[in-house]
Amino acid sequence: MQINEHLAEHLEKKVCDHQRWKNREVKIIDGTTVSMPDTPANQQAWPQPKSQKPGCGFPLLKLVGIFSLASGAMLRVAHGAWRTHEVVLARTLWRLLAPGDVLLADRGFCSFFDICQLRHRGIDVVLRLHQARPADFRRGRRLGKGDRLVVWNKPAQRPRAQSPEEFAALPESLSLRMIRYRIAESGFRSREVVLVTSLLDARLYPREELADLYFRRWGVELHFRQIKILLGLDVLRCLTPKMIRKELLMHQIAYNLVRALMQRAAATAGVALERISFKGSLDSLHHFADAIHAASDRPRRQAKLLEALLQTIAGDPVPLRAGRAEPRARKRRPKNYHLLTQPRRLMCVPSHRNRPKSPSPQFA
Repeated sequence: MQINEHLAEHLEKKVCDHQRWKNREVKIIDGTTVSMPDTPANQQAWPQPKSQKPGCGFPLLKLVGIFSLASGAMLRVAHGAWRTHEVVLARTLWRLLAPGDVLLADRGFCSFFDICQLRHRGIDVVLRLHQARPADFRRGRRLGKGDRLVVWNKPAQRPRAQSPEEFAALPESLSLRMIRYRIAESGFRSREVVLVTSLLDARLYPREELADLYFRRWGVELHFRQIKILLGLDVLRCLTPKMIRKELLMHQIAYNLVRALMQRAAATAGVALERISFKGSLDSLHHFADAIHAASDRPRRQAKLLEALLQTIAGDPVPLRAGRAEPRARKRRPKNYHLLTQPRRLMCVPSHRNRPKSPSPQFA
């Protein structure tokens, strides 16, 4: 744990002033799920969804992580069972945010209680409006096109997740900005986005800049994809909860180590960190690792190899692909085997390997 905290702190200290958003630290929070081997110990700690039959599913672990927008570092992760709401896990991470930070998150974290808690700590938010709240731009004070100053009132009923003391300490109202903008690029599911923010100064924080900032929230999806796909976090391998926690921590350390290498390569070559490829950095590190380790008794040779590694990483920047959309679709088809719908000891399959195909309409 201390190694990961030291790495995250090191990455944050290396962030330059021009990499910050309006000279402020921006943190991104989001959640995901990972699976693990189906053992009794893992099932007891993180049981599989109830919709799956016993013996036919895998334990699921829900993760909520805080990332730095400037450095891409994974600062901390909270985890729990799949049925635990992401907001509940995120509340354990609020203490990591410092006064003056800006929190960037999707609609799942947009609640009156959490915004009040963050504002009490001196933290501003840029969130997507929750789908349960109406986006009525006829109310409030107009600040510009698609920009309104609105007032949210305290909920009439106390949520079950809050204690009576916490609910009583909430203010009766909250002043926020509500911003609406349209997405012109093709390939995006949402054509119109409504944001809620505590940054009330329309001159200091224009609507267009807030929209661009929220668009950068997509970076956290790429971070999770890098950790899950490239580093193998998608399916954990350990058989006990104790080892699962250690494996999860090792993935965090490995990810931050690669991010530190990317940050050093970008600073050495004068390239923007966003142009450095995580996959390319990881591949280059695999190619150079054995040679660098073999030269551990020759410091000069090792320094030259490390310099060549940094040049290789920075020498192949990611092309500028503004508005690029990546559909969540698989190109490689899975094997055409039967699905496990019963425990394996009870499953009985036909002698042929492939799934039975439905008959042609003319023979039905």
